[in-house]
Amino acid sequence: MKHLTRAFDGQNEWWKYLVVIMVALVVGQIVGAIPLIIVMGVSMAMNGGQMATPENAMDLTAYGIDPNLGLVLIVVPFIVTLVLAIVLIKALHQRKTTDVVNGGAPFRWKRFWLGVGVWGVIMLVLFFVQLLISPEELEFRFDPASFIPLVFVAIIFIPIQSGTEEFIFRGYLAQGVAGWTKRVWAAILIPSLLFALMHAANPEVKEHGFWMMMPSYFIFGLAFAITAVLDDGIELAIGIHAINNTLLSILVTSKESALQTPALFFQRETDPISESITLVISSVIMLIIFKLILKWDFSIIWKKIEPPTIIDEA
Repeated sequence: MKHLTRAFDGQNEWWKYLVVIMVALVVGQIVGAIPLIIVMGVSMAMNGGQMATPENAMDLTAYGIDPNLGLVLIVVPFIVTLVLAIVLIKALHQRKTTDVVNGGAPFRWKRFWLGVGVWGVIMLVLFFVQLLISPEELEFRFDPASFIPLVFVAIIFIPIQSGTEEFIFRGYLAQGVAGWTKRVWAAILIPSLLFALMHAANPEVKEHGFWMMMPSYFIFGLAFAITAVLDDGIELAIGIHAINNTLLSILVTSKESALQTPALFFQRETDPISESITLVISSVIMLIIFKLILKWDFSIIWKKIEPPTIIDEA
């Protein structure tokens, strides 16, 4: 359990985590939003000073911004946040990026691609089942001029957004909670709750309500956290998160989606309850597949985290 025990380094003071989170997330999001604000200002000036007020604040086309450019601009704050987090963690905790990812080993690309492959297949199967069972819910909106650039933009930029969230929640914060509580279940549960709350401002929450959407965010965060703990690193979770958001941005969008893209299909109506149930079932299937492939031991979840034994060399 090298990933979680990396926190037993004498640098686990609570105030350091507060500084990193406040600066990386708050400052990172504010500074990273400057390019978007500039583009919105230019667009508004070109429209005679008219400021649009879309129902979904993430719908940047209402401001006259190309949706693919808008997707890039939305990811920029995550890039700034990731850079700030890496710099601050190094300065305050003396931890390298790989220390946060998996306890110090090189990045395991095979795990990343395994996550992409398994969850990608599950998502595609679910999508085609929905297309067969309820085709009336999906409106085909293929526009080659917008869709082809979207594919490239999504593949390049969406993994950065997903990787940033995994680095902070399943990597950094999970290590902090592990160091304070010495309990694996706490390192899974607490970051998952914080992950769900971070999405409380999403347009889906405005559309369906806080208590209707929080279970979905929490379930997904919990699946990521279990994956990271059992695999002793976050590469698998990054792969799952990256392919999930990438495929969503390419395949389906809706009026309340946080990813307003020129996707292949527009979903007319969404049911958060059925989506939560589907997410639970598919997440369990995913974890079972990984257990069979990687020989996971789920009993680890209930174990106490023991500090690593340091052997003095003579």
